[in-house]
Amino acid sequence: MTAWELGHHGVPHTVIVDNAGGYLMQHGHVDLCIVGSDGTTAGGDVCNKIGTYLKALAARENQVPFYVALPLSSIDWTIDDGIERIPIESRSPEEVAIISGRTKEGEVCEVRLIPEGSAALNYAFDVTPRHLVTALITEYGGFRTIPEEMAKLRQKAEQADKRLQ
Repeated sequence: MTAWELGHHGVPHTVIVDNAGGYLMQHGHVDLCIVGSDGTTAGGDVCNKIGTYLKALAARENQVPFYVALPLSSIDWTIDDGIERIPIESRSPEEVAIISGRTKEGEVCEVRLIPEGSAALNYAFDVTPRHLVTALITEYGGFRTIPEEMAKLRQKAEQADKRLQ
């Protein structure tokens, strides 16, 4: 979906396998990272799809700016520490243990991807600590995840709330 949207707007892009990001950063092929957010804390910790934290670590290690694009409405101003306070959803292990597909004959079948007796964990999200985030990109501009900037962002949120009332 993202590739389609980028192409539709004429933005140059390349689709890669998820875990190639670190390698590409290491070899200078990444200018910047932009991810989304399923939830952001008052301090700037970001909860997003699992693997986001690892991309942020790779970006920091390779001096690649790491931005988070989010609507102001997704910030929970009552939570400061995302690692301690954001509950992380664990989904069915079957989602990683079994895949459905079609045989050459067109028959739908399920195939087990891991050995019988092996356990599987399937966490859906992780939290990227604020110190790994270059800036939050909102409809009101970019804000670094330092207290002074987060206070400015909170003021924008409060002003937006007043306009809606």
